Amino acid sequence: MAETIRIQSDAAARTQQGGRSKTILLVDDSDFERFTIRAAVEGLTDFRVCGEASNGADAIKMAAELKPDLVVMDLAMPRMDGLEAARVLKTAMPEVPIMMLTLYADEVRGAGASASGIATVLSKVDGLAPFLTCVKKFLGPASSV
Repeated sequence: MAETIRIQSDAAARTQQGGRSKTILLVDDSDFERFTIRAAVEGLTDFRVCGEASNGADAIKMAAELKPDLVVMDLAMPRMDGLEAARVLKTAMPEVPIMMLTLYADEVRGAGASASGIATVLSKVDGLAPFLTCVKKFLGPASSV
């Protein structure tokens, strides 16, 4: 599977009012999952996806460059899994919340998630409504800086 890295320009991440949109870095090895999450976030909120990565190692590099307001991460990925990437990101960017959106939510919740600095673990099987609720909880009103 080819690795995917997509970065949105700063200009595209700005709202029409001239303010800065809150930004999200998506990390999942599934192109379909990233597409679905991006479409939901950008179609149903004022938040913007600033970048996409298909593994934890690329996510760490991108987060340092893009400085997202929120990281949404899968667990099972090549090169570096979500728990390991979350530990590195939390050390480098302690103020940025990390959400884990995974099929293995029950296995990750509790000690594993909190030790890695993950704020919330959600199951992909629960659909996007709980996910979008959590995004809004972490990022608040999109128009605030």
